[in-house]
This record gives sequence, structure tokens and C-alpha cells, in this order.
Amino acid sequence: MAELAESLRSELDRYSVGGKLPSSRALVEHYRVSPVTVSRALAQLAAEGLVVTRPGAGVYRARPRTHAPAAGDTSWQEVALSAEGAGDVVPRSVDATGVLSSLAAPPPGVIELNGGYLHPSLQPERAMAAALARAGRRPGAWGRPPVEGLPELRDWFAREIGGTVVAADVLVTAGGQSALATALRALAPPGAPVLVESPTYPGLLALARASGCRPVPVPVDGEGVRPELLAAAFEATGARVFVCQPLFQNPTGTVLAPGRRAEVLRIARAAGAFVVEDDYARSLAHEDAGPLPATLAAEDADGVVVHVRSLTKATSPSLRVGALAARGPVVDRLRAIQVVDSFFVPRPLQEAALELVGAPAWPRHLRTVAAELRHRRDVLAGALRRELPMLELPHLPCGGYQLWVRPARAGDDADFVAAALRAGVAVTPGRPYFCAEPPGPHVRLSFAGVSGPGELVEAARRLGAGPFPEANPAPDGPPTP
Repeated sequence: MAELAESLRSELDRYSVGGKLPSSRALVEHYRVSPVTVSRALAQLAAEGLVVTRPGAGVYRARPRTHAPAAGDTSWQEVALSAEGAGDVVPRSVDATGVLSSLAAPPPGVIELNGGYLHPSLQPERAMAAALARAGRRPGAWGRPPVEGLPELRDWFAREIGGTVVAADVLVTAGGQSALATALRALAPPGAPVLVESPTYPGLLALARASGCRPVPVPVDGEGVRPELLAAAFEATGARVFVCQPLFQNPTGTVLAPGRRAEVLRIARAAGAFVVEDDYARSLAHEDAGPLPATLAAEDADGVVVHVRSLTKATSPSLRVGALAARGPVVDRLRAIQVVDSFFVPRPLQEAALELVGAPAWPRHLRTVAAELRHRRDVLAGALRRELPMLELPHLPCGGYQLWVRPARAGDDADFVAAALRAGVAVTPGRPYFCAEPPGPHVRLSFAGVSGPGELVEAARRLGAGPFPEANPAPDGPPTP
């Protein structure tokens, strides 16, 4: 699309002001591109003010601007944005570095192992398009939805969460990040400590700090969060919130061990605290994961758990539909905060989500994703072991989309990330996943955002041939003369 837009831009001088450009069909035939490419290129030129589109008539060269508007002076904002009062509890500046590292698109030619979403080839694009078309034809699809969400969609989420959760316990949210933000604002006042797994998702740490809360780390091991350290953290801080990912934790991929699940709930209940369960990866279980444990919410009878989940990770970054589930008086507070923040999730999006999960294509899509993620995990892990023996891979996850690795030689993970980028591979540094000092350098490698397993093999090859002295250690014994 960019190349076509540049070609059309360079040829605009051939047309007088107000002159008509060739039709879309003629451009398709001349440049041998798709109608979608032509449409996007013309939309780009229109956005730049170079052409004017007249529906039903065609595209015309726009009148050039006589002069560029004078640049204003925005230097005053430096004072306004930095002059925080002594009583300010919630910071006005937000550090989104950790979040942006997984959202930023790498330069052309760089293999993307830093993403957090499925590659378009793994997204159910046809099913989503069909669901959106059907949703748009539903009676009342463009009307105002209930603030809590469509009853049918809330009921579907309740069934997915399981246990005794019912539709009345569920609020539809604009994705998982929005649900987490609402939960933190409802449960933790500014200045309060919030217990988090260490390491954990950088978006959670950014949310906590942006709300004025103080994230406190509780280390995880190969079986999830350590209960004795969780109890100690509650006692030492007086925290009333613990946020965790019991299933395929991000970034480690660990699953909370069966013997620890009830213990976590018991510890939180004794502390008079809530457990925010971020169940982000349940739809990203691998083919070899076996039966999945129930949600913590399904095993909670006392309203300790506030459950968060989303359709986004298993579908598309633009299908931002998720859910909050809770019991007791906290539901009213969650609802009130969500209404104040966003009123409601757009009804067409909710209707489309409902159409998607109710279609026969949905379970087929989940099976496809489960098989492909397992294959990609194995391909990347095998390629790393061959090409980069200096990387330690302590845990091979059975769900999610990432490997959490550690270079054998101590050093700065930022140096590793920079060296990887020079080799043509974008990876995510581990430092933003820790809210305190990390125990060592870590790197997260995502295998979901590439076009296929071949790119994973190529990524490992580039890293192995790149500026990593430990990648190909010298053989034992004296050098050959």
C-alpha cells in the first residue's frame, strides 16, 4: 500500500487542480494490485489533503494549501505537566515503556518475537468478518446496550468461568486491560500496596502505578506463586489486593499447582483481601495441555476472587471485549467505575462477539490455535537449543505464546535486546516484568506474532550468528595449530 501511495503521490502533477484521477478499476489493472490496496492508498492521499474523494463520482486532485500553519509554542507544557503538588497521590506521568515494548511494530525485515497477539494468519478473520456482518443486521444492533453488557454475552462469559458464577455477576468490559484498570480502581485506593506476582505482566505494573498504587512483588517458582511469601507479604504490607495469573502465567508460563490453589484463597480470605484472577490465556492452551484446572472464581464461595478474562488474545487485538466477574457488594462498585470511565462497550462489538463465540467456527478456531501454538513452541525451543545453548529455558509452557529465557552469562538484558535487534530479531527485555530488582537478566520470546515456524527457525539462526559470544562456545581442549 505504501509503495502505491508513493507512486500516485509522485504522479499527481500530471493532473490539474480539480482534475479527475483514473478509476479504481483502472488503477488495479495498471499497478496489478488488489482493490483493497488501491482503496487504502487513495485513503492515505486523502488524509494528506492531496486528493478529494467524491462518492459515486471519483477521486480528484485537491487544491494545494497556500501556506503551512505557523508552528505554535508548546514549551509552556513542560512546566504545566511537571508542576505536581505536594499532596498529589496519583502521578500524572505514566511510564508505558514496558507495554509499548510489546505493542511497537519492529522495522521492516526484523522478525517479531516481541509481540503479544496472534499473527493475522492465526486470527479467525473470516469468522470475525461474518460475525460482524451478522451483528450489524441484528435488530437494535446500533442502539444503546445495558451498561453491564448484553445479557446473552454475560451469560456466555458466566458459563465459561464456571462454578456458580451467573450472568448477574458479570460485567462486559472493553478487553482485559480495561477490566484490570477497573478492578484496581475499585479495590485499591491511591497510595495502597498491591501484591503482584514477580515477574508479571508490565501492563499491570503500569496500571497500578498510574492509579497511585504501590506494586509489591511476591516471587513465583515453577508451581506458581509461593504461598508462604504471599502470606508474609500480606502481613508486612497490609495489602488488600493480590493480582495473579494462575494459568500460563505471563511471562513464565507456569500454572498454579493444585496444592497451592486453595492455600492462596485461604491466605487472601484471612487477610480480608481480594484476589484478582487474570485468566488471560485459557483460550491459548496448547494441544498437549491436558484438562485445564477450573478458574479460581469457580472454587471461591466467599467473593474473594474478582475474575478477569478477554476474547482479545485468542482473536484479534481489535476485538476488545472482555469480562469482570465478582460477587457481593464489590459488583456495584465495579459497575459504577466502569460506567463513569466508559459508559458501556459499543453494542455492535458485543453483538459481533456473541455471534463469533456462538458459531461452529469458534471451537474449530480454538483447536487450530492450540495445535499451532504447540508446534511453534516446540520449533522455537528446539531452534534455541541448537543455535543458542547459552540461553537457559527452565520451563516449557503448555499454554500462552511466550518462552521466558535467561542468558547464562550475567549482564544487562537491554544489551541482549539491542544485540538481537542488530541481528534482525525483536525481543522483549525482562526488566519491565519486575517491580523491584530482578534476580538476573531475562528475555521474553513470543512465538505467536510471526507468520509461521520458518520465521522462528530463522530468528534463532540470526541470533546464533549474531553478536553473542556464548552462542557457539569453543570446543574443549587446546586450539588446533
